[in-house]
Order: sequence, then C-alpha cells, then structure tokens
Amino acid sequence: MSNIEELLNLGIVVINKPRGPSSHQVAEWARNILEVKKAGHLGTLDPDVSGVLPVLLGRATNATSFLMKHDKEYVGIMKFDGEISETDIDRLFKEFTGEIWQIPPVGAAVARRKRKRVIYSLELLERNGKEILFDVKCEAGTYIRTLAEDMGKRVRNKAKLTELRRINVGSFNENNAVSLQGLSDAYWFWKEKGNEKKLRELLHPIEDAIKNFKKVWLFDTAINAVCSGAQLMMPGIAKFEEGIGIGETIVIMSQKGELVAFGEAKMSSKEMQINEKGQAAKIERVIMERGKYPRSWASKRNKN
Repeated sequence: MSNIEELLNLGIVVINKPRGPSSHQVAEWARNILEVKKAGHLGTLDPDVSGVLPVLLGRATNATSFLMKHDKEYVGIMKFDGEISETDIDRLFKEFTGEIWQIPPVGAAVARRKRKRVIYSLELLERNGKEILFDVKCEAGTYIRTLAEDMGKRVRNKAKLTELRRINVGSFNENNAVSLQGLSDAYWFWKEKGNEKKLRELLHPIEDAIKNFKKVWLFDTAINAVCSGAQLMMPGIAKFEEGIGIGETIVIMSQKGELVAFGEAKMSSKEMQINEKGQAAKIERVIMERGKYPRSWASKRNKN
C-alpha cells in the first residue's frame, strides 16, 4: 500500500467542481491545498458546469494526455424554444445515439472542423414542458452543449443547454468526489494531527485510472532499463494480456501492479506469444522514477 507522500507525488484526487471557477483554477486550488509542485485536471469543465474533475498530482501529470481519452457521463437539462412532442423527443434520442458528427463551438481549445464522436447512450430522465432532463454517456471530446443545439436544429426547434453536471470520468464517479473544503480538512487532519484516514480515502493511486488499458508486465530486472530510456524488448516481458493490437496504447506494469510507463504496441499479443526477441512496444511516456528497481535485464519470460 502506498504511503501518503507517494500518493501526493503520483496520485489522483477527484474534486467535486462547483459552478463558477474554471477547471484550471480548481486544479490550482487543489495543488495549493495539498502543497504539491504540480497538478493537472482531466477533461475541462466550463465554469458554469459542475461535477467530477479528476486532478492528477505530481508525476501523475505526466499521464495526462493518455488519461484524457476516458469516456464521460453527464446529466443535463436542455430547453426548447417551442413545444416538442414525445414522438420527436424519442426520435431525437435514438437518432443521436451512436456515431455523430460535431463541430466544436467557438472558443473551443481545438480546431473548429467536423469530427466524429460516439454517444453510447442518451436517456430521457424527466420532462417538464419544454425542458428535458437527460443522461448521456459519451466518448471523450464530445461537446454536450453542441449536442443539445444540434438536436434542436434537427427538429427546427431551437434548443440550448441550461444546466450540466458531469457524474463520471472513466472509473471515477460522484461517489469518489470531494469538495475543496473537504480536501482541505482531510489534509489538515493528516498534517497537523497525524490522522491520515480521511486523506487516504481521497487520494487514489494512478493505477486506478488505467483499468481500461491492455497491460504488459515486466520482470523486475527490466524495469529500470525502461525507466532509463530503453525500449520494451521481448526478453523483459514477464506476461501480457490477450487482445493487444499493433499500434494500440498499452500500459507497462511491474509485477507488483505499479504503473511503469505508457507505450505503443509494436507486436500483437499473438506475435508476443511466438517471438522470443524483438521490440514489443515503443515507450511513449515513463511514469515511474528511475532507480526504484535494480539495474539489470532478465532474459526469461512467461506468456499469459
């Protein structure tokens, strides 16, 4: 089990972001509360949007670009200008489930060009006249405000998003989220009273955020070489999951379950099964610090 100092250097805290401040400001407040050198958030929420905001701490910020790809879930309210029938609502929700095309809104951090996104589910929760309460599960990078506007355009009945809350990011949900005040209190109890119980409940190891990635496990003797810049070669692999495809982003783990690095697979699982030599993956980002494991390289491996 990681100690508190390790979690503050390579962990995640899930903030229940209030409406008002920017995601960047919330992450900065969390950084100041926890007295860490670096902090970064996963998935920007507009100032007027509340909800689940995972904040990466310390070296965990090195994983930001990989963890940004997590699916999201929101609950929101959209309001139509005119009356809308149950039939039109049902048709819209079915039509906008699955692959859709979006143009990011003005002011978005990405280029305003048409791009495909996936809506996994779109559920009507409640209706009150022209207002609709809905739940949406979607691919990362989906603009819910744009989704509401596009749905209105489809039925020629202008629609806008009036309220939005994110309730899930990857494996993190509202049950994991804490207010900034709650975080501050938990940190104070640890720092001033030596009571780490509450703070430990709030700090998640980075490994909690990589459950959806395929994994390769290394021999202990291969880990320091990877942390020092070596590419992942077959003799260093202890075992691997099935279903890895060439070009897929994978996570490289120690046999104790620690995240070592992110990589791009250069062999499929089937190829790893039959090859004793060669490059298995290109290392894209090392997360573990050098020197945690001894400097040597093993030549044996087990296949999973």
